[in-house]
Amino acid sequence: MEIRWKNCRRIAITAFVFWLAIHYWDSLIHGFGLFLGAAVPLILGCIIAYVVNILMMFYETKLFRKRKKAMRPSVIRIISMLLAFLSIVLIVFFIARMVIPEMISCFQIMLKDFPSALDNAWTWADEHLQISRFLQKDDISLLDNQENLREILGKVIKVLATGVGGALQVTFGVVTSVFSALATFVIALIFSIYLLVGKEKIKGQCDRVINHYLPNAFTRKFYYVLGVLNESFHSFIVGQCTEAVILGLLCMLGMFILRIPYAAMVGCLIGFTALIPIAGAYIGAIVGAFLIFTVSPIKALIFLIFLVILQQVEGNAIYPRVVGSAIGLPGIWVLSAVVVGGGMMGVVGMLLGVPLASALYRLLRNDINGVASTKKS
Repeated sequence: MEIRWKNCRRIAITAFVFWLAIHYWDSLIHGFGLFLGAAVPLILGCIIAYVVNILMMFYETKLFRKRKKAMRPSVIRIISMLLAFLSIVLIVFFIARMVIPEMISCFQIMLKDFPSALDNAWTWADEHLQISRFLQKDDISLLDNQENLREILGKVIKVLATGVGGALQVTFGVVTSVFSALATFVIALIFSIYLLVGKEKIKGQCDRVINHYLPNAFTRKFYYVLGVLNESFHSFIVGQCTEAVILGLLCMLGMFILRIPYAAMVGCLIGFTALIPIAGAYIGAIVGAFLIFTVSPIKALIFLIFLVILQQVEGNAIYPRVVGSAIGLPGIWVLSAVVVGGGMMGVVGMLLGVPLASALYRLLRNDINGVASTKKS
């Protein structure tokens, strides 16, 4: 067998790179963590651009389809992008306007009734446990002795001083975190706008780099995987948003018919939390039942029974048609993706787990079918 020096050089370089990675593994992980931390605004900007691009493409193809010849493409792009951002802002504002005031009102009612509830609890404890007699015993009273009183006052002052210092530290930390998050969001928003405006140019540049440095066979497979991932995420986002709107409207309509309080607010909350696959509606149900419970415990129970029935109808009739058919993933794998993704990355893992599992399922299915067809031929 002929030995080629070019192949030997590649093997030597690969082995040296692996040795460096193993020997300096901790440093590589630390550097990679620093890089990810610095790139968070850019990653967030890519996510915002991808989501907004779905609406932007909808406006470009539906709203300006007949005006492409009369208007410049750059003008259509800017108008569609502004409409997409405006749509998202209006949706978020509408949900916040419906949910936040009602939640504040509920908490105010709870705080107003809390002293009387505390008095009732104290009266019950005094009647059954005789706490007042226990505190009035001379042998354990702490206020009979002046030295004990000074000791208690000194401890109280020390605790208050420590609490003030801790409160200042917490306040400073909260303010710093808020400004940092705001700066990250602004940078991500600006970056997403650059991506949306020049996405064709950026795509062309990436294509030239990939085609120049990577083999043609690898390039075809790479674009094929990216296409499947794009279809899975696009179908999941559109289907999940559609399903959330349907579920929220049905919940609101049913609560109006049953005369359950906070129908509009809870319906918006259920629809918003339904964006999280499977577990989202139950999260909204817990919050909604807690808010309704402050008005009427019976209504809260009726709401839970109604929502369980609605969830069964939605899970067996609506979700398979709207989301299941869109992503092409069986229900057992949807549940597995949500459980594994949620265990690894929380809510973000729940959102990413389903489209990633759908893409992997489609890639494996296509690959197996391709191998099978090759063997048969």
